[in-house]
Amino acid sequence: MSTTSSTISRTAWLVVVLLMPVALLNYLDRQMLASMKYSVMADIPSIESDEHWGLMLGQFKWVYAACSLIGGYVADRFSRRYVICTSLLIWSAITWATGHATTFDQLLWTRSLMGISEAFYMPAALALITDYHIGHTRSRAVGLHQTAQYFGVILGGFGGFVADSPQLGWRFAFTVCGVFGILYSLPLTLFLRSAPQPEAANLRRDDQEQTSAFQSLLELVSNPSFLLLITYFTLPGLAGWVVRDWMPAILKEEFKISQGSAGVAATFFWQIAAVFGAVLGGWLADRWMHNSMKGRIYASAVGMSLMVPAMFGMGFSPSLLLAVASLSLFGLGWGFFDCNNMPILSQIVRPHLRATGYGIMNFVSIGCGGLADWGFGILRDNKVPLSQIFGAFASVAIVSIFVVLLIRPRRELTDLDQPHA
Repeated sequence: MSTTSSTISRTAWLVVVLLMPVALLNYLDRQMLASMKYSVMADIPSIESDEHWGLMLGQFKWVYAACSLIGGYVADRFSRRYVICTSLLIWSAITWATGHATTFDQLLWTRSLMGISEAFYMPAALALITDYHIGHTRSRAVGLHQTAQYFGVILGGFGGFVADSPQLGWRFAFTVCGVFGILYSLPLTLFLRSAPQPEAANLRRDDQEQTSAFQSLLELVSNPSFLLLITYFTLPGLAGWVVRDWMPAILKEEFKISQGSAGVAATFFWQIAAVFGAVLGGWLADRWMHNSMKGRIYASAVGMSLMVPAMFGMGFSPSLLLAVASLSLFGLGWGFFDCNNMPILSQIVRPHLRATGYGIMNFVSIGCGGLADWGFGILRDNKVPLSQIFGAFASVAIVSIFVVLLIRPRRELTDLDQPHA
């Protein structure tokens, strides 16, 4: 039994390592566009305005959000492994096609198709990780996976330098990333494996039963803690998407620096801070679970408390240094928040509804994030001060702290995921 347990443990961490390059590409392919705004707009004049740019960013999120509902349900009904690998292959081909877009309409189509294909990855990947990682490694495993996303954003932040290079350019970056993703999907399919059924699940045969889409949705939306988690997942995401998509342009315009420097300043420091936040927040949450079923909830609330002053700082920063410091504090809190969402979900919904539940969370959060991107573009066109916009985001984050503390983990689900001798 000990040898079998050790083998499963090694495989559980191998799964995280195999998925990290996919998570990196998942966010690199998104972030590059934000860092290359001025080069893309100069090359495709039909984009015309910040409102159109915000609409294009929002289009990706709305499609991604809608398809997350399907992606989560499919990942709960079919092999998570094949869902992940197919998603990577398709979105990488679309990333390659993005580098060949010549009009605003073509760019809208490629971003929409990328939203469809990428929507299947995250619910399946996080569900697969939590299938493998039971007991007191879950938040750390999810946190390690999320750090790859942050490095993807960091690399995307350097996209401005690539776009500014006469020898390379923004199209080159999309072509290379697309080809790499297509090639990586092949070994991933060979080495990634679905998780074995845990012994505890055999003791709860009802958790193994397949339910219809309507029954799954009804069970989830009738769960008060799940509705609270959706709200908590969505509120800080409004600021998160605006920071990720608009901060390179904000820093360039506010502090008169180059596109490349703005892209790095807007992504590098807060994503490095998010890496530390995910590692520290995952460790703290897993340790806290020894003493309280709400340990992961408390750790996430700590992170959100760090994000509130950071949002005020981003809105009122008189200097680039203070803006970057505020971004870094935001990233630290984001890491705490990000590494605990799926682990908290696992404490309030049955194992075979995890991907579906996360898909619904993505649907609401990213759909609202698309509206935030579009609305932010309109506000920028109308010269609304950043202090007012980020002040509103900070107020919303304060509300979310109280929301997460109201979530009640289910004892039987928490016990189900404890390691067994």
